[in-house]
Amino acid sequence: MKIDIITLFPEVCDASLSASITGRARQKGLIEIGYLNPREFAKDKHKTVDDRPYGGGPGMLMKAEPLYKAVAKLRDKNSLVIMTSPRGEVFSQALAKKLAGRKHLIFVCGHYEGVDARIYPFIDLEISLGDFILTGGELAACVMTDAVTRLQPGLFKKAAVTSSESFENGLLEPPQYTRPEVWRRKRVPAVLLGGNHREIENWQQKQALEITKKFRPDMLDNRPLKTSGAAKPRLKKRFMRRK
Repeated sequence: MKIDIITLFPEVCDASLSASITGRARQKGLIEIGYLNPREFAKDKHKTVDDRPYGGGPGMLMKAEPLYKAVAKLRDKNSLVIMTSPRGEVFSQALAKKLAGRKHLIFVCGHYEGVDARIYPFIDLEISLGDFILTGGELAACVMTDAVTRLQPGLFKKAAVTSSESFENGLLEPPQYTRPEVWRRKRVPAVLLGGNHREIENWQQKQALEITKKFRPDMLDNRPLKTSGAAKPRLKKRFMRRK
């Protein structure tokens, strides 16, 4: 899988995406991450990529032309171009799974007060991390890249590693414990020490349900029903005319 990030600050992204799971995936060749700075397409000697907004207002906007040229350089028939945007679809594990099946993702990171709105017809999908404001789209792009990377086949030795994690089955993850068996007078639940895998699985299911009821009851309202032979959801791509 190839992921390209269009950003004014590639060093911000690479510092995060070179470590831990994403770093391991890159070393294994499971994922390739590239960066493209839109300043490369600025025409003036100062490499200007922002300007004041028409109509007034605080801050500066990123200009459309450098972003357009960056997208055009990277895009091919397999690309999905994503803008990190507060008005976009809220990112989720379900969306991460859909993106993980793509061959090429291009993240466009806005900065300053935003981007010239004329760039949006050249974007396929807008995604938000939630209802809060970030300085730029770099951190959002890193979060999504991390989530997509850890779903790549061959990264983990066991395919079931991610199957019991939070959000995978419409529930939060059950509590987990490690050594020592007793820590500050708090014991590991006895069922986890007995070796009966059926009892452990039942306990984990019950705990996951209770924790979800307590912390995220909204997830139970939206939990999908299990169906057999159901078709996998497909990511809808918005097609637009491009110059």
